[in-house]
Amino acid sequence: MSDYFPEIVQVVPHKDYTVSVYFSDGKIVLYNVNPLLEKGLFTQLKDIHIFMNSCMILNDTLAWDIAGNRDESRCIDIDPDQLYSLPTVNEQTA
Repeated sequence: MSDYFPEIVQVVPHKDYTVSVYFSDGKIVLYNVNPLLEKGLFTQLKDIHIFMNSCMILNDTLAWDIAGNRDESRCIDIDPDQLYSLPTVNEQTA
């Protein structure tokens, strides 16, 4: 049994409150944050500027650096297992 789990190598936020998440094995998923925007800490992400500009990889997963100082204890992050379990999407290029 292998302990290998693909790393998240890139996250790209979109103005519709979704995020494209790219894994090291080539899988791409689309994470929809909309259902969370009215819950707890996630309400901070309703500000589109915060959503778009604080989105990054922290704690080896999709996260929003709310404090703006890359403090892993002050971010909102999503379980990478949950992200990887999402269906694969085709990359959409402009």
